[in-house]
Amino acid sequence: MEPKAETSHKLVFEKEGVYLHTNAKRSNQDTTIPGFIRIVERGGEPALEWSALEDEGRNAAAVFYTKKDGEGGVEDTNFDPGYEPDWAVISTVKRDRVREHPPVKETSQWSFSLPLSELYSLRRSRFSLGRNFLVFTSRGGHPLPPLHFHRGGTRELLRALQRYIILAPSPVDGRLFLAYPHDSGALSQSFDELHLFDDGSSDLVSRFIQDPYATTFGGFSKVTNFFRGALRPPDSPFHSRGPQDHHGPPSADDEPGFELITCGVELGPKPDVIRGQPLDKWEEFLDPEGRVKDPQQIKDLVFRGGITPSLRKDVWKFLLGFYPWNSTVKEREDILRMKTDEYFRMKVQWKSVSEEQEMRNSLLRGYRSLIERDVSRTDRHNTFFSGNDNPGLTLLNDVLMTYCMFNFDLGYVQGMSDLLAPLLFVTQNEVESFWCLTGFMEMVHQNFEESQEAMKQQLLQLSLLMKALDPELLDYLDSQDSGSLCFCFRWLLIWFKREFSFEDILSLWEVLWTRLPCENFHLLMAASILESQRGEFIGSDHDFNTILKHINELTMKLDLQTVLRGAEANYLQLACCKELPVKVQEVIGLYVPPSPDVETSPESESHETQQLLSQSQAATETSQSSNSTAAAAARPRPTYP
Repeated sequence: MEPKAETSHKLVFEKEGVYLHTNAKRSNQDTTIPGFIRIVERGGEPALEWSALEDEGRNAAAVFYTKKDGEGGVEDTNFDPGYEPDWAVISTVKRDRVREHPPVKETSQWSFSLPLSELYSLRRSRFSLGRNFLVFTSRGGHPLPPLHFHRGGTRELLRALQRYIILAPSPVDGRLFLAYPHDSGALSQSFDELHLFDDGSSDLVSRFIQDPYATTFGGFSKVTNFFRGALRPPDSPFHSRGPQDHHGPPSADDEPGFELITCGVELGPKPDVIRGQPLDKWEEFLDPEGRVKDPQQIKDLVFRGGITPSLRKDVWKFLLGFYPWNSTVKEREDILRMKTDEYFRMKVQWKSVSEEQEMRNSLLRGYRSLIERDVSRTDRHNTFFSGNDNPGLTLLNDVLMTYCMFNFDLGYVQGMSDLLAPLLFVTQNEVESFWCLTGFMEMVHQNFEESQEAMKQQLLQLSLLMKALDPELLDYLDSQDSGSLCFCFRWLLIWFKREFSFEDILSLWEVLWTRLPCENFHLLMAASILESQRGEFIGSDHDFNTILKHINELTMKLDLQTVLRGAEANYLQLACCKELPVKVQEVIGLYVPPSPDVETSPESESHETQQLLSQSQAATETSQSSNSTAAAAARPRPTYP
């Protein structure tokens, strides 16, 4: 009898150093098994396989997952995987009866082979120490043990999976991706048809998995709504409504986190606003020892007209907290010396890491790779960063790497290079640009947090403003599935960096740094831009796709001074309304809940400088509280002509 021919197989992908964790509650040598992850085609069908290192040279994996068709499974209620992942959705599994799989010989009990046609989802996450891990779930609902990539490789694996399946981000969990075959009817509308990206790249999902911010920068700002119909099962009570019930009552799940606000009041006419001239004098605002005599006056002037380019290097350092407003020239010299020492102490931390050390630090390695890639494409049209071997690029790289040492929790997130480039261009100084960046990040660091809760909150606040300022426009956008204003994501994330010219951004940011007339003035800017497009939208046949395309095409076509005037007019119009809803008042800073805190006294404000200087002293001294009990008078609002 002739031996049966073995099924041909083809190795598509392989990665070593992938550890299977058998118990999520403990992590030691007894619960982590080193092994290989592979994508293998067997008989033309691709499968994802993991096998223990000790099993190399043996036959196929011991565990095979099959379709949940009710034909070949006996429920095993005593199955105990040895771990309790928070993503587990079932408490039982089915043990498969004999099927037409190759025989298994002496293999590890944890090895598995999962046909990609049976892959339902994967969850991608990262521990604080930087090791990425993936959890795969089969269509039968079986979560596999977590696979930890101690040597990296998750991105390469996901790119390899893209050859066979589509990975769609879940609308309710940004770390969860659902698997679909390439011919899935639910995703038949291609991204190329939507023209969401300038480069027309079709490798969307892998780009979104790797760099959600970069993907958003390219124009894709509504992943959730696009996939909403695809990711909900057909029988879901929250499945998208058809055209016939478009005007039916909306489901509470349609726009999570967005509440319906009815303004209920009439706003007065929008006032005319006149912008001022840039701040072109500096010395006259300083006292004999170099203190800024009236910081509020400086902020008012900057808000009204910006700063003359020759003064930006000096004034920006005050606006961004590098120097306290009441510091003397001598104190600023000491602060600069102390800050320089501190910067280079942090810089040497990553500079002294050897290649061998970095091989065991996937977090630092990941930051370095991401920074190098972003630096190579940040503002290259600007002469300060153009060309190869440009020292400006080296400074950009070094400052961002050092920021990772300064802020371990946040590290580097894509988009931060966009924030640093103008700072480095103006200061022309590595140390000063770094500390200006830390001040800027104090204002916007929530934008870059993984949960994106701050971004969701800002979109909600923008929606509230639009409901008050132009409810008809918001209703129209809502009728075209655009009421959540997610296409404004990029605007808010990096403060319009990609929407205006480089020179305009220098003027815009210094205005926003004054935090006048309210901290959410950037939201009033966004509302001003949307209102300027009212005539384009109202009465047109735009749908969501063409609205998104139109918004993206506004880049470099907006007049900054017109937008600023519109934003200030919006603020004045809302501020003059005596019956403005409290939630809108909160957005523009007009409603402040009663607080027992007493406003800081001038003495305690001057103590800020001494506290900053004391950080450079080796001896620890007990800080003395201010003796003054008198509260400073409330700072006046900016005056308007």
